[in-house]
Amino acid sequence: QVQLVESGGGLVQAGGSLRLSCAVSGSIFSINDMGWFRQAPGNQRELVATITSIGSTKYADSVKGRFTISRDNAKNTVTLQMNSLKPEDTAVYFCNAQIKRSRWLGALEYWGQGTQVTVSS
Repeated sequence: QVQLVESGGGLVQAGGSLRLSCAVSGSIFSINDMGWFRQAPGNQRELVATITSIGSTKYADSVKGRFTISRDNAKNTVTLQMNSLKPEDTAVYFCNAQIKRSRWLGALEYWGQGTQVTVSS
């Protein structure tokens, strides 16, 4: 069983910072892309940032220059450092990973349970 467990959400004032972490556990062979998505009430889930296994990153325009994604391949973790937070960043943040459970199987998409980030004005 593969699990993605997020931590680090919470309540912060506008301009503040939060750091989200996600740890992958279970029987896995390799992890391809990892990323963070978010979903605000009434909105669709949207991409925040992704990172490949060799460290190439991609960001949503709305978070460029404020958020930084990183990963530790040895620990199977991905982190999202969020600075200069704005009220519009308020959402449930989900960790995502493309995981191969063996060398003979294709990668499947896994999601964490989500962690709430609330930014007050």
